[in-house]
Amino acid sequence: MDAVFWHTKWEQNQIGFHSPVPHPFLVSYFACLNLKPGAHVLVPLCGKTLDIHWLLAAGCRVTGIELSPVAVEALFQDLGLVPRIETVPNAICYTAGTLRVFVGDIFECTPQSIGRVDAVYDRAALIALPDAVRASYAQHLICLAQNAPQLLTCVEYDQSKRAGPPFAVLAHEVSALYGAAYRVAELEKTLLPEGIKGLCPAYETVWHLSPKGG
Repeated sequence: MDAVFWHTKWEQNQIGFHSPVPHPFLVSYFACLNLKPGAHVLVPLCGKTLDIHWLLAAGCRVTGIELSPVAVEALFQDLGLVPRIETVPNAICYTAGTLRVFVGDIFECTPQSIGRVDAVYDRAALIALPDAVRASYAQHLICLAQNAPQLLTCVEYDQSKRAGPPFAVLAHEVSALYGAAYRVAELEKTLLPEGIKGLCPAYETVWHLSPKGG
């Protein structure tokens, strides 16, 4: 999945992956992160997710990272916010109130540009990436967030039945990607009523990643 693929999806409004409501896992398990009011939450590959609406309403400061300017402009419009837009190293930064979104390649973002992060909410980033990229992404995200705790949602299904995205990320891979840095705990696994586009059964799983030694 290269940049052109995702730019095309947004430009042609082929966004069946966009949920019309905040994700139930976020609503149910956000408290597991044990954050203080005003905590800074990083949302990688955020699109225009309504999860950001929910996080802002919960009193969080939110930083998103997204490749598509179409998605980011739609996010601010949906929120009724007029962002300040400025060029920063390797990205364009949109800011309004307690929301900041970097438009660019997540691999070009640095801990210095993101700042201190209290938690990561990854609902659709890891599963948007093919197998060859996921290990690099996981390590980069750990570095970006400086080992902040994570709430991670994955899907599990027979990858041979359908090419992603979303890609299947099974329990053993979550442990392999994050087990060295985090204690990995499965919070819930739910059967998706329609599976993956009706082609095969699928489960959605939410994980709590808590830093080792923390």
